[in-house]
Amino acid sequence: MAETDEWSANATESLNISLIAPATGATKTIASFNPKFTYSIFGDDERIFGYKDLRIDLRYRTFDMRPNVKVSYGKKFQSVGETEAADVNATLKEHLPLVAFESAREFNTGAQSQPDGWTPPGAFHSSYEGHDGTYEVWKGSLADPAVRQIVTRVEALIPMFIEGGSYISRETNNEEDPWKVPEDANRWTVFFLYRKQTSPEASGRPSYTFVGYATVYRFFCFRPLTPPSSEWDLPKEEFNLLEELPCRSRLSQFLILPPFQGKGIGARLYKTIFEHYYNNPQTLELTVEDPNEAFDDMRDLADLTFLRSLPEFSSHRPSQPPSGTVPKDLVDQELLKNLRQKTKIVERQFKRLIEMQTMSQLPASVKVGFGEEQKAKPTKEEKHHYHLWQLFVKQRLYRQNADVLGQLDQSERSEKLNEALGSVELEYARLLDWHARWEEHAAAASAAAAESGGSKRKSADDAEDQGASKKPRVEDA
Repeated sequence: MAETDEWSANATESLNISLIAPATGATKTIASFNPKFTYSIFGDDERIFGYKDLRIDLRYRTFDMRPNVKVSYGKKFQSVGETEAADVNATLKEHLPLVAFESAREFNTGAQSQPDGWTPPGAFHSSYEGHDGTYEVWKGSLADPAVRQIVTRVEALIPMFIEGGSYISRETNNEEDPWKVPEDANRWTVFFLYRKQTSPEASGRPSYTFVGYATVYRFFCFRPLTPPSSEWDLPKEEFNLLEELPCRSRLSQFLILPPFQGKGIGARLYKTIFEHYYNNPQTLELTVEDPNEAFDDMRDLADLTFLRSLPEFSSHRPSQPPSGTVPKDLVDQELLKNLRQKTKIVERQFKRLIEMQTMSQLPASVKVGFGEEQKAKPTKEEKHHYHLWQLFVKQRLYRQNADVLGQLDQSERSEKLNEALGSVELEYARLLDWHARWEEHAAAASAAAAESGGSKRKSADDAEDQGASKKPRVEDA
C-alpha cells in the first residue's frame, strides 16, 4: 500500500494550465492555474498511478485557444504483470483535440504572433470598457466550424471548473466517432468573451485574449393556435425557420477563466446574454441548467438589478392590511404574472426575486441583518407586516416540497417550514446586503468615470465592420 501511494500523484495538483500570449519574437505566460476538479478525467479519486514528480502542462494560445500538452516526470513505474503506469496522453486524448498533442516547437512558433486581421469567430455582438482593455462579446452558432473549433478546444476546462459539467461540441456517446459534430449543433448559440488590447509591441494592432464563454440551447415551444393573417406572404429574403420559431432558451455552459474571476466580468457576460434574449421576440423564457451556488448568487444579483430597473417592479409594494387581517394575496398576482412573462425569467427564480424585493421593503426593525446593529423595537403593525411576508414565503416553500411535507404530522411540518424559512431569510439578507454594497461601488465608479470624462462604449453599429465578414482561419483541430 505504501509503495502504491509512493507512485500515485494528485491529478489536480499535477495538472498546470497556462495562458500563452504573443510577445516580440517570443511568447509570454500571462497566467497559470490548477483545475478545481479532475475526477471526470482521471477517476473519482483524482489520482494518477505510475509516476514520481509528475507534471502535466496544458498550455493555451490566448487568442484562438489552441492547446498543447506536455507530460514530464522524474521516474516512471516499471510494469509488473498487469500493473503498469497510467497512460496520461491516452486519457487526455479523450478530452482534447489531436492538435493538442503536436510538438511544443510548433505550438511555440504559432503562439509568437497573432495573425494579421484575426478576430474571434462569429459576429461582433457588444463591448464595454474595462480598466485593462476593451471587453468584446462575439456570438455565433455551434454549426459554424470556426466557432465549434474553439469550443472543442476549451470545453475540456468545463468539467475541471464546473462540477458535473459536460461537453456539447461532440457526440461523446458515439463510440465510432466521439468527435462527430452533433446533429443539433444549429440549436446551440455560443457567446465568446474576449479582452482586446492595443500593444506597442504589435505596432498598434489589437491583440485578443480569451476570457470565457457561454452556450445557450434552443428548445422549441408550441403556442396556442391563432388564425393566419390574410395578408401573409412568403418571405422574399433568405429565411431561417429555426430562428423564427418560438422557443425556450437554456443557458448551459458558463465559464470565466480563473485569472479573470472576481472582477464582475461574469456578471457582465450574463447581463449581455440576458438582455439579448429579453429583446429576442422568439424567446419565451430563459432558463439555466443546473447552476452552482456561485452562479446562483451572480444570477440573483443581476436579475434583481434588472427587475429594479423596471418601474412596474420597483414601484410595486406588498399589501399592508391592518393588524389582525390576512390578505388573499400579499402581492398583485396578475401584475407579477404579466411581468414574469415580459422578463422571461423562469417561474421559480422570479418568485425568489419577488420575495427578496418584498423583504427589502420590510421595516428595518424586523429585517434579518448581520452584525450587532441596533434596531428599534418593532411596532405591532410592523410585526404584522413581517408575519405576512413569512406566510408569503412559506406558501412557496410548502408548494415546492408538498410531497415530502405532506407525509409529516402538523407539528413536524411546521418545524421544518420554520427551519427552511430561517435559511431563506439569511440567504436573502446576505444577497441584499451584497447587492447594496455592489450598487454603492457601481455608483462610485460611475461618478469617478464622469469626473474623468466618462468611459467610451463601442456600439454594435460602430463595430459593424468587425462582423462575420472577417472569417477566422480554421485549423485541422
